[in-house]
Amino acid sequence: MRQFSGGEFIVMGIPGYTLDEATAKIIKEVQPAGFILFARNIKDPQQLRKLTDELRASVKEEPIITIDQEGGRVSRLKEFMNEPPSAQQLAERGDIDLIKEHGTITGKLLRLFGFNLNLAPVLDILVDPKNDNSLKNRTYGTSAEEVINNARAFAEHMSKEGILNCGKHYPGYSNANVDPHNDLPSVDRSLEDLMNLEWVPFVKVLPSLDLIMVGHVNYPQIDPSGYPATLSRKMVHETLRENWNFKGCTITDDMDMGAIRTKYGSAESAAMALRAGNDLMLVCHAVDAVPQIAKALAEVPQEIKEEAFARIQTLRARLPKLPAFSMDEFHKLDEQVKELRNKTLPATASR
Repeated sequence: MRQFSGGEFIVMGIPGYTLDEATAKIIKEVQPAGFILFARNIKDPQQLRKLTDELRASVKEEPIITIDQEGGRVSRLKEFMNEPPSAQQLAERGDIDLIKEHGTITGKLLRLFGFNLNLAPVLDILVDPKNDNSLKNRTYGTSAEEVINNARAFAEHMSKEGILNCGKHYPGYSNANVDPHNDLPSVDRSLEDLMNLEWVPFVKVLPSLDLIMVGHVNYPQIDPSGYPATLSRKMVHETLRENWNFKGCTITDDMDMGAIRTKYGSAESAAMALRAGNDLMLVCHAVDAVPQIAKALAEVPQEIKEEAFARIQTLRARLPKLPAFSMDEFHKLDEQVKELRNKTLPATASR
């Protein structure tokens, strides 16, 4: 019987541009499943590839190394390169070939920098632009059909370049009017409502998805417990696993968001999320809490840990081999991003 440390279920952030001594000590102890990088970790092309190589060498098994590179304002690589158009800008342009091109370029860029997973595409629908739900400019359409066609095109063309994709944010922030970064949204929608709108893209794009990100939102008509979907076995195990037959990995939204932090402790909520049927817990900012979170995860029943770990290992077996880093290749791809932006937004010049 395998002995779990708990780190097998954690994808963690790191504080800066390099792997500092304190974080390296935590990584050595916990042996996380992977890492997520943000703008705080990105200074220039050579530094970024050096960092992902260093993280890869810091753990015993091939790690998941991920990022949010959606386009528009959620484009971490814009720290040193052109900003690609957002999902909404591409959808409004109405040219599916531009979305496919975006997926291809994104895949090539991320592999060049040592990533193997992109936390994209967004499968939420733009229901009301006035909703304060963190989705501004990030959605691929105002109808389920638009989102399905556009998000699938992006995901599949990125996947052809070897980068795994992740549909988000199940069960949906579309009708939420609270930003989960700040507090827990509660959306009063019935199962029939969801199956007719918000859940249609998730169900239809499911065969093209490697992972699904589970968001911090409560749907009281589906699960009256009051738990956010991340901690709800009804939402994750019963709906995703049993009803939709999803065999891939799930990953939680950041367990340090206000929606979780204001009501549950980090360690307690991570263990609840694993018991709910999630496989990977995102711990983006609270690096010092990672050992405590790992300890809590290690205490979850063995059967649940083994099921989650089997899915993670299946995913790990599909992680791509990396190309050698090349500044010439980077400059070529950066120019392609600039051209894509100009084709999508003809009146807007790239910087």
